[in-house]
Amino acid sequence: MQTQLGCESEFRRMAGPGNHLRVNLGCGKDIRAGWINVDKVELPGVDVCHDITHVPLPFETNSCTEVLCKDVLEHLEYFPVLRDIHRILHSGGRVTIQVPHFTSKDAYSDPTHRTLFTRNTFNYFIDGHFRSYYFDFSFSRVTKIHIHFDRRLGYIYNYFLEVLVNSTTKLQNFYEGSPLRIFPATNITVVLEK
Repeated sequence: MQTQLGCESEFRRMAGPGNHLRVNLGCGKDIRAGWINVDKVELPGVDVCHDITHVPLPFETNSCTEVLCKDVLEHLEYFPVLRDIHRILHSGGRVTIQVPHFTSKDAYSDPTHRTLFTRNTFNYFIDGHFRSYYFDFSFSRVTKIHIHFDRRLGYIYNYFLEVLVNSTTKLQNFYEGSPLRIFPATNITVVLEK
């Protein structure tokens, strides 16, 4: 495990009590201003070089207001990482997760993908879910679930389908369990609150 801090004193100042952090885990080249960008590869703009499969993450307990995991969790055994994200978030903090939807061709074509996701996958990590007993941590609620569709030229129908599918939870569930899946989604975004 390697953790390198570009400017350790600045990072420690930001991580101090009462100064909650916004962490972009597995950022790759998606460098965000105002966030601590974390990746296992020392790319330009990466603030912390750390392999996130090695927990604990290099952040204090309850030190973060927001964590972003965009196109990351599908590449790893994500339970331990999600548990540690829960640890570093303060009460009311949120993690935004974007992963490939199980109907996406990219969910299957990338040989590094280890897990498929539905709109209900992350409900198992919510306090009170009928199967939350599988985990020794839980988030308080899901604040957002959005199924994304390919909106490139030639896929004009997906503009309508994305609005329709995401208009209610029932329609999201209907889409996933019906022949409408012949119109594959691309990603799913979920926001969990501690």
